[in-house]
Amino acid sequence: MNYLGLGYFDKKKMDALPKEKVEAIMQKCQVHLEKFYKSGQVVADVGVAQGAKSLQRVDGNIQVGESQLVQLEKMIGSAFIIEAQNIEEAIEIASLHPTVQVTEGEQLAWEIEIRAIDSFYKKN
Repeated sequence: MNYLGLGYFDKKKMDALPKEKVEAIMQKCQVHLEKFYKSGQVVADVGVAQGAKSLQRVDGNIQVGESQLVQLEKMIGSAFIIEAQNIEEAIEIASLHPTVQVTEGEQLAWEIEIRAIDSFYKKN
């Protein structure tokens, strides 16, 4: 079964840090990402930009606008898909991700959410 992991962060806390501090924290993520990938169960892992657009159908037309979700205190910073036998195994693999391994993440409210994927399309 496939599981989606969403990594969140507190935008205000991250934005309050100097650029050099953020870069140093991100550098600490690399060793944990290597362990995460070595599990052999990571299908995909992406870091996402803070800016976003929203698409919504209104009165029969698709409207494109600024996403209201980027106004929230916590934002998505990463997304990944892992293969696991069950939610417990998915949690075990997700626990290798830097979001919960890098100690500074605690003060920056880093958090992972895991969801089972009901349908999955993969381009070959």
